[in-house]
Amino acid sequence: FFKSSPCCLLHFTNRKARQFCDTMKFNMLVITTALLCSSNAFTLPGYQRPASSLNMVLEMPKKKISKLENLKVSSNHLVHPLKEQLATEEIGISKDAYQILKYHGSYQQSNRELRGKKDFQFMLRLKQPAGEMTPDLFRLLDDLSRKHGQGDLRATTRQCFQLHGIMKGDLKTVISSIMNIGSSTVGACGDVSRNVMTTPAPFDTPEYKYAREYSKVFAQLFRPMTPAFSQIWLDGEKAATVETWSKEILHHDVDEKMLFDSGRGIILNDSAEPIYGDRYLPRKFKIGVTVPGDNSLDIYTNDIGVVVVCDDKGELEGFNLMVGGGMGRTHNKETTFAQAAEHLGFVPKEDIYEALKSILASQRDHGNRDVRANARMKYLVYTLGIDNFRKLAESYFGKQFQPWRPIKDWKYNDWMGWWDQGDGKLFYGLHVDNGRVKDDGDFRLKTALRVLVDKYNLHMIMSPTQSIILRDVDPKDREGIDAVLLEHGIKPIEQVDPLNRLAMACPALPLCGLAQTEAERVMPDYLSQMRQLLEKMNLDDEEIVIRMTGCPNGCARPYMAELAFVGDGPKSYQVWLGGSPVLTRTAFPYMARMPNSDFEKTMEPILAMFIQQRQDFEAFGDFCHRVGAEAIEKYSESYVAGSVKA
Repeated sequence: FFKSSPCCLLHFTNRKARQFCDTMKFNMLVITTALLCSSNAFTLPGYQRPASSLNMVLEMPKKKISKLENLKVSSNHLVHPLKEQLATEEIGISKDAYQILKYHGSYQQSNRELRGKKDFQFMLRLKQPAGEMTPDLFRLLDDLSRKHGQGDLRATTRQCFQLHGIMKGDLKTVISSIMNIGSSTVGACGDVSRNVMTTPAPFDTPEYKYAREYSKVFAQLFRPMTPAFSQIWLDGEKAATVETWSKEILHHDVDEKMLFDSGRGIILNDSAEPIYGDRYLPRKFKIGVTVPGDNSLDIYTNDIGVVVVCDDKGELEGFNLMVGGGMGRTHNKETTFAQAAEHLGFVPKEDIYEALKSILASQRDHGNRDVRANARMKYLVYTLGIDNFRKLAESYFGKQFQPWRPIKDWKYNDWMGWWDQGDGKLFYGLHVDNGRVKDDGDFRLKTALRVLVDKYNLHMIMSPTQSIILRDVDPKDREGIDAVLLEHGIKPIEQVDPLNRLAMACPALPLCGLAQTEAERVMPDYLSQMRQLLEKMNLDDEEIVIRMTGCPNGCARPYMAELAFVGDGPKSYQVWLGGSPVLTRTAFPYMARMPNSDFEKTMEPILAMFIQQRQDFEAFGDFCHRVGAEAIEKYSESYVAGSVKA
């Protein structure tokens, strides 16, 4: 299976990695990295690698590619069979067309609570690099959701809006309207680079400005280039205006840097998709950008995490890079797991484009395309180990990554409430429970936002925690904004329970096809039970990061939380403990199955042990991480209900 070489370094040495390969019959390329072995290096036919001390030694399995990979190739860069299926009279589209539709930013869904023939509808996800939204775009989405959707909007965990309930016949109208106003849905889904996240705080400092700027640069650098989007949604015509973010970064000459060919195998012989090729990536690819100390976006959950590094004068020096984060896993499959990213190193600012291209090319060429459950880059990083992955990426890069630059400690802040931007303007973080922007009785959040946008022409930033930031607020308008929110039933941030501010839940049932149980709709009840239990045990002031998903795929990033509930069946959840309050490590599985009815029975002993054994100023997640699952289980077995209070 392995091709021997005297200068190869194989990194299948730890037990879990060996089990991973054996159990899954791991058919990815067997990658070994080496120094000073150019004579042994594998190269593509007809390709002459430049002389360098950095090379790859590869053994390529000869086998048929999977059905999904074949579909990508036969789609003619994401055109077929979607184009044909959209023209039929059916209310839905075929499975193959649905797979291609994802790249266009949409998922086909149906209400799983309704019996009988499926009522197909479509969810549409926007691409909003850095989470930014213009007033005109919000007005458009508000109108489209009322006319063509189910009337609400949903703020996601990757800083963008989703529209639900769109009928097949309205897709073209909705998508073309979004494209013509300077936005997009392209790359919001599918095996490409997804929406690029950043810290949502719009501070007027060099570091924060660079974070916003380069989020847009990276979004543009890795955008799909196929003409399929204009062919299908705009009848082959150009959009009325280019994307808003692309106009803001013209001075970067992103296309020139994208197409620059170092001759090291990054650029493919594919005129339509020179970065992705006709098979695109093995799986979705996520990038996040932040500044030192600000982990408001879960930076360690991304395939690539980018940290801006400036000198003492605020001049950009370069970027720290981390790789291999990812949340998705599958129940009862130990070969799938959540993983926090690992530190790769530092690159000077002039090298950032080629550095990121090199990392993406490493995953494109060597990620597991045979088993989709193991296709994310985290498995490639884990299996090789960070040192050998670094060497693999360097073989494309042609340079060595510098050591990671020391930075300030990470902190978590949701940036809710009023803040001074630093340029004479204010911003306001508006908490949104589970991201649902709707009108419901006296609570009229969606209407309130439309009033504010129309009256003050406010720009928004979507937060990584499903909330919204109103930016560039003139201080004289603060009182009026507070009044509008109060008139529409929105609580001031001071009245929002900290548990709710810290919590996240995915949409789950009834529309998500992967959901095994509820999430968004039951999370308020779980938080209410937790609040009652904390008060009962005199822990009123304790703040705990709690997250919930309806399945193990991890859309709400549950495995980074201090306490998480991961759906594993009807009205049942796995319990995960021990994530960091500053979101830098993954939690551990504590309980395989907790029925809804056992919430207090499960949580009270854990909180009691926390009261009795915590260290000074120790957070709940840090405590659980320190003592571990076995100690908590042992304590819980002998615990007497109601016997411990702080």
